[in-house]
Amino acid sequence: MSSPKQMMDFKPVKSVDANVGNEHQRDWSDELFERKAKNPDHNYDRSRTALNFQVGPGGVITTVDKSHRIGDRVEEIIKKHLRPDARVTAVSNHAVMVVFGGNRERMREMAFGSQALNEYEETNGHLVRQPEIERWAKDIYGFVCCEFGEENVASFIVHLDETGPHAHCVFVPLTADGRLCSKEVLGGKNKIEARQHMRDLHTRLAEVNRKYGLDCGDDIQVTGARHRSTAEYNRDLHRENAQLETLISDKSGQLGQLEEQIKKAETRVKGLTTMIAHLERLEVELNDEIAQLESDIENGAGSVSELRCRIASLESQLESTGQKLANKRDKLKLADRQLAELQDELHTVKEKRDSAQKNYHEFTEKNQEQVRMRLTDAVFARMVVDVRSLLEAMPSEQKAGIDGEFLTAIVEQPNEILKCAMYLFLGYLDGATQFAQSCGGGGTSSDLPWGRNPDEDDRRFAYRCMMQAHRMMKPSQQKHGIAGHIAGHL
Repeated sequence: MSSPKQMMDFKPVKSVDANVGNEHQRDWSDELFERKAKNPDHNYDRSRTALNFQVGPGGVITTVDKSHRIGDRVEEIIKKHLRPDARVTAVSNHAVMVVFGGNRERMREMAFGSQALNEYEETNGHLVRQPEIERWAKDIYGFVCCEFGEENVASFIVHLDETGPHAHCVFVPLTADGRLCSKEVLGGKNKIEARQHMRDLHTRLAEVNRKYGLDCGDDIQVTGARHRSTAEYNRDLHRENAQLETLISDKSGQLGQLEEQIKKAETRVKGLTTMIAHLERLEVELNDEIAQLESDIENGAGSVSELRCRIASLESQLESTGQKLANKRDKLKLADRQLAELQDELHTVKEKRDSAQKNYHEFTEKNQEQVRMRLTDAVFARMVVDVRSLLEAMPSEQKAGIDGEFLTAIVEQPNEILKCAMYLFLGYLDGATQFAQSCGGGGTSSDLPWGRNPDEDDRRFAYRCMMQAHRMMKPSQQKHGIAGHIAGHL
């Protein structure tokens, strides 16, 4: 049985909006919390919300502070620590959101120990937060401070009221010299550096998590699709595709329901506003009429008893109108709040629907690319076998006519040329040179410029890598003449 794995997921964002901040802080009204708790996509257990906590400066644990929005904290950090001459563009990421966690069973054990947890009911008010989850949170907070600077941390909140306990951290990606650059803070100059940086981060995090029984997760480059059978791979693709389609459909359905609820709420607000305006006018009219009657009494215009009787009747109407007005104003405040919450939820659902659609399109493209790669790999292997058979059947004079060309080389050394091209594609020119020389090839000078052109796509660059690998695999004495001339113009 494999050991529990740690989890660390980064998401650079341009800003931390109110909806996200409210979710981290659980700053919701009772009605909104109840709606979210009933949503199967969220899996909130309100009876455990009181167990949530945050870690602040110096590793101090407190209850979650809802008095200050996370987005405001982000902007305060930027204002305080950003270098005055630093350039901030419209596409700059002002924050990075990170989720820390691990194997669900292990995280629950740290959070609740051996206490009984009711999985599908909000009847967990008996649970007591365990010291181990607090120690873990303080250690992870220390890791964040060490890697990204405590002065840049805007929020670190631990949620124990969801299916799996986890921590949400928000920090500002400021470089050591005071610039705002998430790409530099999280990675490097290119994808290869970024990937290696993430591997190193996970390794360092694993040192922190080791005492809690959480190991570093397996590298996707090692445990990816190539280690699954074709049937398993296809099943996984279909399953993920179906899940994304279902998610998009569900979110679209929720949008329709929310839009209908918002329409009704807007009608209610409009109706209450009209009623209040009518009552306010009536109140003014009654006050004016009472004032006129009191003036008539002073001037002796009419029967005093009749005038006072009329004033008493009007004052009774005025009191009733005031009570109705206060009632309608209270209802309007409630309706305004409900409408705002519905609009916030609509915004959140739209974001999730849009995100699901984006993920679906990205998944479709990756799916197609994976299928294309598998088909190409199968065709290439078959082509090598077929061409090898054709060359063996050729008369020697015909074979001499193509001797030394790429077709002959790829038949004779398919695996070697592919491996050399792989080094080149990944940017490891020295590794490609050493490998080619170890196979008897001439390699190439390490001073030769190599890399992807700015306007070059994967397919074109891969083709150049194959051609260059072919040349590098040739014995050194063949590098002169035409082949050397072609290599110089690659």
